[in-house]
Amino acid sequence: MLIEPFTVPFMRRALAELLLLALLGGVVSVFVLVRRLGFVADTTTHTVFPGVVIGHLSAGAAGVLPGALVAAAVTAVLLTLLTRSGLVTDDTALAVLLAGMFGLGVVLVSRRPSFTSDLTAFLFGRLLAVTTAQLWQTAAVAAVVLGVLGLLRKELWLRAFDPVTSAAMGYRAWLLDLLLNVSVALVVVAAAQSVGTILVIALLVVPAAAGRLLSSRPLVITLTGVAAAALAGYGGLAVSYRASVTYGIPLASGATVVLVLIGLYVLALLWSSLSSRLEGVRGGA
Repeated sequence: MLIEPFTVPFMRRALAELLLLALLGGVVSVFVLVRRLGFVADTTTHTVFPGVVIGHLSAGAAGVLPGALVAAAVTAVLLTLLTRSGLVTDDTALAVLLAGMFGLGVVLVSRRPSFTSDLTAFLFGRLLAVTTAQLWQTAAVAAVVLGVLGLLRKELWLRAFDPVTSAAMGYRAWLLDLLLNVSVALVVVAAAQSVGTILVIALLVVPAAAGRLLSSRPLVITLTGVAAAALAGYGGLAVSYRASVTYGIPLASGATVVLVLIGLYVLALLWSSLSSRLEGVRGGA
């Protein structure tokens, strides 16, 4: 039941894609957690949408990644400039970017005859249609993002927990913020073709949130988040395949993976709550 689904080539490619995204999302989600960038991540999942559409309209499937990369870069730069200018509040800047960029994407995609199917694919992805070329693209994005975060991990942690000391030591806050925003945007870009621009928010928030329920140590949170995302990818694909092939119940693979990930978060929440109560009972005794 757990092995048979992955004897099919397209299922193996989908699993490989999800494992790469688990590693990438699990690491980046920790920075999203400590910097409280959940809304930023949500905004980015929408603002890359016009880039995905323009890339697809210009060059088909081959243009999706370049188009998304351009939109992600524009989003990261505008977000950093607006939030540091002091002219608008952070939530206002995020709301304006989200509404404007996503609205532009919908207008562009609505000009195609296949509006409904294209919109569905852009928003929710085509996980089972992942190609080998897309796997290499995701691996390249993962290498760049993880390399940058690995080299700057001390500076980023200091910026997150003690911004005053970070500034006193000469670190440029705007540059660190820009690099982190770009990293978040690149995760969205890497996942856009497989799980879609909507469901990717789960990869940017839930893994670290689940890890934080079980530990306060950054390394443990990161490893737990990566493991949870990988397990959700494997389990979600297996469940959706079995339901569709054996029982004739079609389940969207990407959405099933996300639901399994949410289920793991709920289990972590229940475990954390139970552990706290047991400690309280022991302390009272």
